[in-house]
Amino acid sequence: MREDGKGGAVQFDNMQQWSVKGTTPWTQYSITVPLDSRATTVFFGALMAGPGRTWVDDLELLVDGILIAQVPNPAVTGGQRHWDYDLFRLLPDVLRAKNQAERNAVLVEWIDGLGVPASCDPCAAAPVDVHLAADLAWIDDTALLGPKLAGRLQAVHRFRAECDRQFFVSFHPGVGNPDFSAELPYENLALPDSGYRILALFRFWNLVAYWFPYRDLIEERWDDVLVEFLPRLVAANDRDTYQLELMALVARIHDTHANLWSSLDVRPPRGDASVPVVLRFVDKDAVVAGYSQESSGPATSLMLGDVIEQINRQSVRQLVTQWTPWYAASNQDARLRDIAKSLTRGPAGPCSLAIRRGESRLELTAERIAQAKLDPKAGATHDRPGDTCLRLAADVAYLKLSSVKTEDIPQYLAVMDSTRGVVIDIRDYPLSFVVFALGGHFVTELTAFTRFTVGDAANPGAFVWTRAQSIPPLQPHYAGKVVVLVDETTQSSAEYTTMALRAAGAVVIGSTTAGADGNVSTIPLPGGLRTMFSGIGVFYPRPDADAADRHHARYRRQTDAFGDPGRPGRGSGGRAGGGPTRCRPRARRVKITSRARIGVIP
Repeated sequence: MREDGKGGAVQFDNMQQWSVKGTTPWTQYSITVPLDSRATTVFFGALMAGPGRTWVDDLELLVDGILIAQVPNPAVTGGQRHWDYDLFRLLPDVLRAKNQAERNAVLVEWIDGLGVPASCDPCAAAPVDVHLAADLAWIDDTALLGPKLAGRLQAVHRFRAECDRQFFVSFHPGVGNPDFSAELPYENLALPDSGYRILALFRFWNLVAYWFPYRDLIEERWDDVLVEFLPRLVAANDRDTYQLELMALVARIHDTHANLWSSLDVRPPRGDASVPVVLRFVDKDAVVAGYSQESSGPATSLMLGDVIEQINRQSVRQLVTQWTPWYAASNQDARLRDIAKSLTRGPAGPCSLAIRRGESRLELTAERIAQAKLDPKAGATHDRPGDTCLRLAADVAYLKLSSVKTEDIPQYLAVMDSTRGVVIDIRDYPLSFVVFALGGHFVTELTAFTRFTVGDAANPGAFVWTRAQSIPPLQPHYAGKVVVLVDETTQSSAEYTTMALRAAGAVVIGSTTAGADGNVSTIPLPGGLRTMFSGIGVFYPRPDADAADRHHARYRRQTDAFGDPGRPGRGSGGRAGGGPTRCRPRARRVKITSRARIGVIP
């Protein structure tokens, strides 16, 4: 018997110490190993070295001395059943049901087959210090479910076991964002059939419903999204359409961390070439802000400040509206940032552009260049080229975080010494994590700057507060003013750093940030596809603030002053997976026992 975790075997016993040899009568053998907290899978079986024949019978698997068949609801709580296949087996019976009563009867029979728990030891306690409560009112809806089905679901919830993880959902240590790696990606399916496409929808929908910390900010009613996308996924009869429908589904949670990251090549506009310019949206205008190839960029005759109004006779504003459903983002600024990167993409060769230059309108033809020949980093950051830290004037220092190094902070402080103020440019992604190593020099006392919300394994759908994260003071203390620059390229760790510096007294200037703060959780989907979302909630720490004020920059400007210096654009659904029923009890030891008879073939 072997227990495997993410890194391989964590417990192992091959019965070598028994030295079982030759021909034997029926004999009972048992193996007992500790149930390792890192284990996600248990393997067991019989192995014969050399010629012969082995018979195995009366196999039993016990957890803490209890036969696994007697553990309350083990098929659900411990992952003993192939949960995806349960869906496939159940769906035909549900579809054959002629009315609501017949459908409910099918579900009651299915749940009874899993085993309805009648007790729990220990039972799960209600969560404390709750930010977002689990939405479980639906299990009490007897008008929809009928009294029998509602009663079964209520029993499953009432007798759920206390646990710190589930079979299909564990948590990343030290942070607490959910880990969905136990979900199967079915990567061998080039085009998943309609059953697997339904599974993709149900899986994502449930994980959002129970494990997405910002589900209360989803703009649409999440139940309605399920109803809308079910026929769309069933009808997605080719791989590209399947990927596009999933991409549109993912975009509905409005999270800049979320996307169908495995499939960006099918997102419109499609092609392997682009006009070699860097574009940024200023309000609704696509403005040339630079070149992505040193020689071919200027050769297009496009100049910095030109506004591209049409591409191949199609209005840019209409294209943005047409493509928006496939661009996941927390806000319009982040969405336009991403559309700008792809706006001129298409097949290699000439394309016609209608542009506005000052008061004039011009038409020109520009050559699309293979993207492999373009600089992928062009326009990725909006900070100042050159040195990481310098003096802008005798009494003003400048520090950009795209090239900041923790070990060089003493050098940066030396440059900042005796200045009246420092500009910290976070219109980028920090090269190093400097929240504490740099932020500590701007505070004189322990300073709280954020609180997290994390999911609760024993209460899926609930998110509870963690204690505040605080910056401890460091010497030497910098007493000058601190100004932080942000824009739509300020995302995730950059936003987290901005929150910390703001709490330390910095004034934040710029435009709307990307709104994607918090460690991400990856979700595998059928067909070998991959998406993710923000796995923890990140909030400002004041307990007396209202929800809108506590919330991070998903919808609020992460700024104290809103600048406009050429500013970029304004700134359970059928599958039990992810639901409230799959906690794994805190067992300590696993035992396998069976009878075996071995015969040696001469």
